[in-house]
Amino acid sequence: MTLTDITLKAGESRETVLVEDLTRTRLVQYAGASGDYNPLHTDERFAREIAGYSGVFAHGMLTMGMTGRALTEWVGEERLLSYGVRFTAQVWPGDTLTAEITVTSVEEGVAQLSIVTRNQGGATVVSGTATAKVD
Repeated sequence: MTLTDITLKAGESRETVLVEDLTRTRLVQYAGASGDYNPLHTDERFAREIAGYSGVFAHGMLTMGMTGRALTEWVGEERLLSYGVRFTAQVWPGDTLTAEITVTSVEEGVAQLSIVTRNQGGATVVSGTATAKVD
């Protein structure tokens, strides 16, 4: 469904589960697809012993990409004008992520959207905004 198919109103929102039980395999697949082989995301020993983390964690851009998919599934790629996020917490293997997208306003053919992605504990891991063209 795209924006031409629905009427958007300020306050309207949509919630989408992005991933259930994020796997280490998915982190490695993303590293290969993106070319980002930072060992913080793929090498458990490095993440724990050298960097001091409790283990490997997801690339921020993987989380942004999954969140962006939820956004484009609602508004359509062809209508998306802008999209930006802030990474607010790490995403760990085993996490379940849910994105909530809310229409904050619709003026002069442009919808303003706020975006929040949370983990299974309710912690915000990504927050951001987007704009989309409407007819």
